[in-house]
Amino acid sequence: MKKAIGAACLAGGIALLIFGFQSKDSFKDKANEVFTGSPTDKTMWMIGGGVALCVAGAVLVMKK
Repeated sequence: MKKAIGAACLAGGIALLIFGFQSKDSFKDKANEVFTGSPTDKTMWMIGGGVALCVAGAVLVMKK
């Protein structure tokens, strides 16, 4: 059961990373970077959440 949850977390994390990096390349995000020097909060949350879910999923899948 833990491996299935881990695989789901891993898949969700990868999806969040894909959406986060696509959002980072959007016009809105580029315009925000020009004025503030950083991407939007939504983009950063998606990338950070994706990394966290990938790590948690990998740990659950690898754990015996």
